[in-house]
Amino acid sequence: MGAESRVRPTWLPQELYPFGDHYAEIDGARVHYVDEGSGPPLLLLHGNPTWSFLYRDIISGLRDRYRCIAPDYPGFGLSTAPSGYGFTPAEHAEVIEKLLLRLDLTNVTLMVQDWGGPIGFAVATRHPDRFAAFVIGNTWAWPKSDLDTQLFSRILGGPIGGYLIRRRNFFVERIVPSLVKRKTLPEQVMDAYRGPFPTPESRRPMQVLPRELLSSRPFLAEIATALPRVADRPALIVWADQDIAFRDTERRRWEAIFREHRTVPLHRTGHYLQEDAPVDVVAAIRDWRTANTPTIESSHEPSAPDQ
Repeated sequence: MGAESRVRPTWLPQELYPFGDHYAEIDGARVHYVDEGSGPPLLLLHGNPTWSFLYRDIISGLRDRYRCIAPDYPGFGLSTAPSGYGFTPAEHAEVIEKLLLRLDLTNVTLMVQDWGGPIGFAVATRHPDRFAAFVIGNTWAWPKSDLDTQLFSRILGGPIGGYLIRRRNFFVERIVPSLVKRKTLPEQVMDAYRGPFPTPESRRPMQVLPRELLSSRPFLAEIATALPRVADRPALIVWADQDIAFRDTERRRWEAIFREHRTVPLHRTGHYLQEDAPVDVVAAIRDWRTANTPTIESSHEPSAPDQ
């Protein structure tokens, strides 16, 4: 699948996102993904309400060492969803699983943050033989029932959240900038996060995921049960210390799951650590990879651009 020549939307400047656009048709969804660099695959999974744009600096910093593959879930970024798609994490995981198999990725290093954790580990635990290592940002992959989670899910996943997200674009306009601590996001960057959600209906994918914190407990429990299938792999835990969503409790649980782990704290860093501290994350991965180079190099190169 080669890079496709399509007119970029005006809200996405080439200089901010200087990558080829690749697409895969999966169960009626048109799935956009970045495929840059060479080496073992680094699969980069985003959360809510972000998309592969979140990883732009990580990709630029690591494409000399990895084949960086960053997809957008249907309804996010440049991906489109088919009629009847529910935007649940289980559906997103099925799409990513099919993309993994379509590209025949092996020896994968998986990087996850936010909803990327449950989605990514759902896939990894189904295909443990295809995954070599993990980079874990602030995320989780098990049912959560603490009071903060319940309040967040019930409010933002309910009628109040529906109004705020659909009518006020609350997730993009308020939550994203408030959870970046080291900097103020430039207007061009904010426009790239606004761009996929121009109308109330287009914002539905953002509203579904808060609800699914509670509604997807069976899906999350299934992942938690399966995590031992990959717990013997090396893991790099890059952990933002000023995230209000995932804190020391979650970090300690990841450290207990992955015996062979290295934890790199990201100081003065908020939830969207890829925006806040991309240089630190790239340096941590490069240093960690030096000590944990996968022994089997991938034979697959990035998709060649169409001629």
